[in-house]
Amino acid sequence: MANPSMLSLIKTKRDGSEHSREELAWLVSNVKEIPDYQLSAWLMAVVLRGMTISETTHLTDLMAHSGQVMNLSDVPGPCADKHSTGGVGDKVTLVLAPLVASAGVTVAKLSGRGLGHTGGTVDKVEAIPGFTPEIPIEQFKQQLREIQIALASQTGELAPADGVLYAMRDVTGTVESIPLIAASVLSKKIASGADVILLDVKTGSGAFMKDDASAKALADTMMEVGRRLNKQVVCVVSEMGQPLGHAVGHSNEVAEAIQTLQGKGPEDLTELCVRLGGLILLGAGAVSTREAGEAKLREAIVSGAAIDKFREFVKAQGGDPRVIESPELMPQPRLRVPVEATQEGYVQQLDALPIGIACKDLGGGRLFKGAPLDLAVGVELKKKVGDRVEKGETLAYLLVNDEAKLAEATESVQSAYRIGPTPASAPDLIRAV
Repeated sequence: MANPSMLSLIKTKRDGSEHSREELAWLVSNVKEIPDYQLSAWLMAVVLRGMTISETTHLTDLMAHSGQVMNLSDVPGPCADKHSTGGVGDKVTLVLAPLVASAGVTVAKLSGRGLGHTGGTVDKVEAIPGFTPEIPIEQFKQQLREIQIALASQTGELAPADGVLYAMRDVTGTVESIPLIAASVLSKKIASGADVILLDVKTGSGAFMKDDASAKALADTMMEVGRRLNKQVVCVVSEMGQPLGHAVGHSNEVAEAIQTLQGKGPEDLTELCVRLGGLILLGAGAVSTREAGEAKLREAIVSGAAIDKFREFVKAQGGDPRVIESPELMPQPRLRVPVEATQEGYVQQLDALPIGIACKDLGGGRLFKGAPLDLAVGVELKKKVGDRVEKGETLAYLLVNDEAKLAEATESVQSAYRIGPTPASAPDLIRAV
């Protein structure tokens, strides 16, 4: 039964026809038994042929219900969840979740691992000694009741069908597909039981959506699927032409998130987290305007409530809270190698994609399904768009453990910078809400 049915699905999509709900239900319920080569052929057919909004809605709903759907009705107040479509240096969740929770709104965060050149939140938190994102549903709910924040990786219990497809997409060149991204993102959010879903759709070279038009198309698709499945969804289109913040990697991104919660983080990261958080507080009914929400979050950073919540969160999930004062307890690189400017001028462009690729080449990304990551490696940016640079000045540091990968990564980082004679300003962080 499996082979002929899968073959017929591949042919249906290859020829540009529409799948019925029954066909997609068969695919989702058998996804673990379908051979990798057939699954990857079907995924490629979807990338090339697309899916209708009905197909995307069915796939989302079926994947969300492929395992346990969390019932958070016994957790007080509305529960929020946020998802980013992935970027370079995008440690927003590590800042936003404790920040929003410190302002009194419960954050039930279900996260994935890295895809392609982008980092995953689950991989990042594993840099904290002892921290476990693989927590049972009962502990997840208990944490929400006690400290208003929990982060879980996608377990076999929650949206397991998406887990299989997600890992396969990462290694078969089938990540960049609006229906597949929309179904993957929303199935996890629905399975996590969230009432308010904020989706941060990245646009620019470091995102899967390279331009505003495709980012808005993805946002529109997710809004419509959410509407059809009766979920309150807010979409933000945000900038990922240059990396977010200064740190790209795992340990170094956690350290930068901690600095941000302490009020010492990069301006772009702080601003984005406060603006997204304002929308979550508004959606959850905790404030009457977005501006009031933003003011409340800025106050949580200044008062220390935000970093206190992060400490509570790390302890609750088995992590060592001493990383807040001593980030060197996380995996550290053997070498810190400068990449120098070959000319003077101003940084006019900092292309996020080659920075993400450099991090991946150093061992910070997966080249095949289930590959281990080096959580110590990455890139530390010293210069960003608008900054003045002298010839020979350090543009960035490479955090390296394997010197064999150094030349290629250096070349990637050099290629990311465009330096010219005239000053430039960084693009707007938020393009659309």
